Amino acid sequence: MTPQLQQAIRLLQLPVMDLQTQIHEALEQNVMLEIEDTSSSTIIEALPDITAVEEGGDESEVEAVADSDWVDTPRTGLGDSPYSNADFRGPQEYADRSEQSLADHLLWQLELEHLDDRAIAVGQAIVDAINEDGYLVDDLGTIQTTLLPEIHASTDEIEAVLHLVQRLDPVGIGARSVSECVGLQLQQLEADTPGLALAKTIASEYLEMVADNQFTALKRRLGASDEDLDHALALVRGCHPRPGASINAPAAEYVVPDVYVRLVDGRWLVELNGSVAPQLKVNQAYAGSLGRNGEYDVLRTQLQEARWLIRSLEIRNDTLLKVATCIVERQKAFLEHGEEHMRPMVLRDVAEAVEMHESTISRVTANKYMHTPRGVFEFRFFFSSHVGGDDGSEQSSTAVRAKIRKLISQENPERPLSDSQLTKLLAELGVQVARRTVAKYREALRIPSSSERKRSKSTLN
Repeated sequence: MTPQLQQAIRLLQLPVMDLQTQIHEALEQNVMLEIEDTSSSTIIEALPDITAVEEGGDESEVEAVADSDWVDTPRTGLGDSPYSNADFRGPQEYADRSEQSLADHLLWQLELEHLDDRAIAVGQAIVDAINEDGYLVDDLGTIQTTLLPEIHASTDEIEAVLHLVQRLDPVGIGARSVSECVGLQLQQLEADTPGLALAKTIASEYLEMVADNQFTALKRRLGASDEDLDHALALVRGCHPRPGASINAPAAEYVVPDVYVRLVDGRWLVELNGSVAPQLKVNQAYAGSLGRNGEYDVLRTQLQEARWLIRSLEIRNDTLLKVATCIVERQKAFLEHGEEHMRPMVLRDVAEAVEMHESTISRVTANKYMHTPRGVFEFRFFFSSHVGGDDGSEQSSTAVRAKIRKLISQENPERPLSDSQLTKLLAELGVQVARRTVAKYREALRIPSSSERKRSKSTLN
């Protein structure tokens, strides 16, 4: 493959952040490149008759354009839109990068307790023995050993400092078991909280029965009324089983959409997100100063590379828009009515519509995101397998899963629908699927079986 083709294919499959890095490096290294001011937005209306940028298949379709005349042509800007900014960097949102650990958070609180040096040292040893979930993983004897030879502390002294640590934030920290963790959190509630005493009993003795959904047996064991057991279980379930996770939570990751989809005057419009990458152009001041002798070979090479990069970016943007437009046109029903109306679609369908190879569509749809009125979705979300209907029509597996979720949400809690019953109901809706397929989709939705749902919903029967 030619260098131009390799570059075009590489840029085609890059996600937004990697593309920005690539462009920044090119701007720093190539004096022939500069950022072009933009004043308008590239918008393509989602029409059924989509034409292709390239003809042929696979790499040849990109190469056909990559090997065309590399001339500087006027381009339609992408910056002037309600979603973009003329400044390439755009408005910056800085995530919290303090990266404070749970240990740092606890030690900071210990310093505010005005303890003596000995108690501080014991507290630090206890904090060192607390894992990221907030549990004390070493026994008191082990902590006692770690303090030697500087400090000879009794287990009673260590226990006293541990009780102090367990009063720190987050609530439930320093517990030695889930039962103790839940109990520590319940202790923070007001004494007159309905069901509190019963909740403490459940936390100390019957958590396994709660985990196994043995509510009928639990009610009989405790001799509790329906109302009291309801209140107690609500308190227990409101406790955090991993209190340390609230401090060690991973930094939020933001998805930058590649395209925006909007409904304007009854028409769906697809628009490139112009803020993710700048418009590049050749620096005419440098390009015009080049003579015909061999004095400026390095600059001539940079000029050619600049033209290749600009053209490769044009190919990427054009291909991205055409694929996104095709997806929107085929999935209008989903955008207007939801998942139950998702149409079945595979890579071949889009490839044939835009006259490209499936491998090219696969590259375009990987790690690319579309902002729609229904949320931000990866391009590949819109692709799903076909499920046959009784009238010869085909439905998307995504739509079938949505129908299963809806049927279960509307079922009688006293008589949950089995997979066989769901299969029959789907057949009445015109969807012919096997019972094992329904079971597979239900499990993919993380919905328990009918027997498990019945146990969980018959708590007070």
